[in-house]
Amino acid sequence: MEEKLIEEALAEQKEEFALKLKTDFCKRREESLVDLNSSLAQVVIGVRRSGKSTMCTNILKSGGILFGYVNFDDERLSNLKAEDLNLVLETLYKIYGDFNHLFIDEIQNISEWYLFVNRLIRQGMHILITGSNAKLLSGELATHLTGRHMQTELFPFSFAEYCACKKINTNSTTTKNRAFLRATFDDYLKDGGFPELLTEKRKQTYINSLVRNILKNDIEKRYSIKYKAAFEQLADHLLNNVPCAINYAELQNTFKLKSAHTAENYVQYLKNAYLIQGLHKYSNKSKIRVRAEKAYPVDVALMNNRENAFAGENLGWRLESIVYIELLRRYKPLEYDVYYYDENRSECDFILCKGKSVECLIQVSYDIANSKTLRRELNGLENASKATGCKKLLLLTYADEQQIEQNGLQIEVLPVWKWCVN
Repeated sequence: MEEKLIEEALAEQKEEFALKLKTDFCKRREESLVDLNSSLAQVVIGVRRSGKSTMCTNILKSGGILFGYVNFDDERLSNLKAEDLNLVLETLYKIYGDFNHLFIDEIQNISEWYLFVNRLIRQGMHILITGSNAKLLSGELATHLTGRHMQTELFPFSFAEYCACKKINTNSTTTKNRAFLRATFDDYLKDGGFPELLTEKRKQTYINSLVRNILKNDIEKRYSIKYKAAFEQLADHLLNNVPCAINYAELQNTFKLKSAHTAENYVQYLKNAYLIQGLHKYSNKSKIRVRAEKAYPVDVALMNNRENAFAGENLGWRLESIVYIELLRRYKPLEYDVYYYDENRSECDFILCKGKSVECLIQVSYDIANSKTLRRELNGLENASKATGCKKLLLLTYADEQQIEQNGLQIEVLPVWKWCVN
């Protein structure tokens, strides 16, 4: 590739990044997981537009270090090959001067990029990387960098971060502030946490464009999908029905796919690109944990802000999805596992585990005013408690807050908005 074009692109990127460094962005919880002084490549992955590069900007700004920056999500750099990357490095030194940290944005756009990164790590360069494809990054980094990387997953804004961006106090317990918090949660429940949606008026257009870009560019091109229309219909079907159990044979028949294995591959691609998150069934049998799985959206914005979407009408599903992503956000970095419980027609939405120890059982219900609904939710918690031995029970709702005793078990009832900011 022509050296002049590379220099032009990198120089403009430096100017753009300098403006970002002067901007105050919302602090993300995951910033503490990234160690700029580590000899391991620091990898931040997640769904497109979740704020990965912005979070890395915050980290670099507070780090007080010398660094270079390159964003490969730039059409001027789209034809780069692995052999061109040394010229990119040389140009970066020319533009930035000496540096010992390199921030590489959307690195998955360059084939065999890992050879370049591997060489820099051996030379002592501190590497910070972002990307939008889980299989590409975690799979290839583990293979080619032989464990010399640390991975951080970034989801769209949590409710606490959403409040911070809207200048809503999450610590005050005054009547007025509680009202502000609940009103803000109503917005979050409807619009989700993609950072740019806070200021974007045409939300459906934004999400439509995001989803289509992920399907067509991150998945169909990457995996050379042959039956594109069927794949996109399957993706829309899942996003319209989440949270839902995944039945590969049913998906094969519905979309006339070649096999259930093809359906399984398609679902895996959606998970790789972070459009959906899987949740496995709790069981003492490994094969049941592996096969039985539910799908959740990575953000509730995907449930309603799309053409012909209807999953967003069910507020209980939306609450459940918010809770699951918050559990992943909080506990996955601490090496916890999350499952669901389903035995003998009794269900519990989430089981939080640390190794073999079951730490907490969580049920989610939008409204428990109906005695039949309340009884179902409490019985699900009680049966899961008997099966796992766990006594820490939590029932999350839209608005209720109380303590309930059932057959010697103490069950805490909290509104989801309050649990999210605690």
